[in-house]
Amino acid sequence: EVQLVESGGGLVQPGGSLRLSCAASGFTFSSYVMSWVRQAPGKGLEWVSGIASSGGSTYYADSVKGRFTISRDNAKNTLYLQMSSLKPEDTAVYYCAGLALPVGANSNTYYYAGLDYDSWGQGTQVTVSS
Repeated sequence: EVQLVESGGGLVQPGGSLRLSCAASGFTFSSYVMSWVRQAPGKGLEWVSGIASSGGSTYYADSVKGRFTISRDNAKNTLYLQMSSLKPEDTAVYYCAGLALPVGANSNTYYYAGLDYDSWGQGTQVTVSS
């Protein structure tokens, strides 16, 4: 059974930091392009960050560039999102999502910034408030 389980969310003050984790199981994690997607209260899904299946390249939405860092450990089947300088507008449910690397795509550079993933986690709440 394919499973993605996020953890690490919580309440943090503006300017603070949090590290999210996403544990993967039931599929070949190293063959999947991974992303973090968030949904703020009353709003739609927003792609936040993506990472190539090898971990060789990372990509960010303009809204989080310079503040968030995505990484993965393929040996541990785990995806991470280090969030710093958090703002109230970062308040959202954060989901990890995975897409099988398309045939012929470059495992070091290919990423996906859409919302049509093969697998989704259940989400973890991040609240930034004083």
